[in-house]
Amino acid sequence: MLLVGKCVLASTLSWWVAHDLLHATSPAFAPFSAVLTMNVTVSKSVWQTLRYITAVIVGVAVQSAIGFSAGPDLFAFVVVAAIALVLGQWQALGEQRSQVATAAFFAFSTYTAAATNADRAAQLGQIILLVLIGCGIGLLVNLCIAPPLRYRSAEQGLHALAGEMESLLDDMADGLCSGDVDEERAERWVEAGERVQSALGQARAGLEMAQSSVVFNPRRFLPAHRSYLSFGRYRETLSAMERAVYQLASLTRSLGRWRESENTYTYGPALTAYADFAASLRDIAHVMAELDADKLAEQADHMCALAAKAQKALRKVLDAADENQLPLADSSRPYGVLIVEATRLMEEFQNTCDVLKETSDQ
Repeated sequence: MLLVGKCVLASTLSWWVAHDLLHATSPAFAPFSAVLTMNVTVSKSVWQTLRYITAVIVGVAVQSAIGFSAGPDLFAFVVVAAIALVLGQWQALGEQRSQVATAAFFAFSTYTAAATNADRAAQLGQIILLVLIGCGIGLLVNLCIAPPLRYRSAEQGLHALAGEMESLLDDMADGLCSGDVDEERAERWVEAGERVQSALGQARAGLEMAQSSVVFNPRRFLPAHRSYLSFGRYRETLSAMERAVYQLASLTRSLGRWRESENTYTYGPALTAYADFAASLRDIAHVMAELDADKLAEQADHMCALAAKAQKALRKVLDAADENQLPLADSSRPYGVLIVEATRLMEEFQNTCDVLKETSDQ
């Protein structure tokens, strides 16, 4: 709603300047430009504005070069369209690439409507002026009226990722403990593992959003925000969690293969120990799902304590595998893979806890 309100204000001011003050022939260019360059972060607005202005100038320049040399006929339009569309593939313009052709077409329309070359040159120059006015007003409004600081996006991304991990580990603990690992449940674990990987991408996007919202934002200088604008801990934590996510996805696939290839429950005690291990990791994920920058030191200590319990639970898995003579060396059976996956997963969870502990002490 804030972004919509700022777009309304910026477009209205741009229209007033273009229509009422400048009496422009095509005043809509100004509010269109103001809205087009408005973004949820100031830094993105700046980059979008620069790319958009460049695209418009290129489009108008193409039309000017062809129009003044070939005249306002159909052949000239074909040449303008071809050149503008080719230049519109310029990767440096990013999302604004299509505006090269748009600007060229509007410029051609304005060019053909004018009677003399002097009027045509003035109209084309006016297009660029209106675009600059609209972009300038849009940037000014976005910069001065509650420029958003999205630093909480990094934290929220980690919350969502850890929440997906917690849900999966909870279901795995319940299924392995009760022996209820039918084909449907095994497939659900694999799908949940894929959702966790998807949440990882969203967490990375949230971190990037948080970082970009700080650039060019004057609110970052306010004392109330300064302590939250360091994203190193989130970046390191997310990198550690990323490895745990991939390991967890690998574990779900291994459990899925176990359900397909194993039809005996002789090794129930080992699976029960495995369920307890999954539950201990779930408890760590639960704390990560509630991370708070204001309580990070306390939460990091709690996670390290839970990691120590998880290490003990992993030891019980290894002991149960040894006591029940689990066929770990049999490549046709899945148990060896499951033990290896559990060990690696514990390493990544421990690393995540250590990273949070280290960053909380800084």
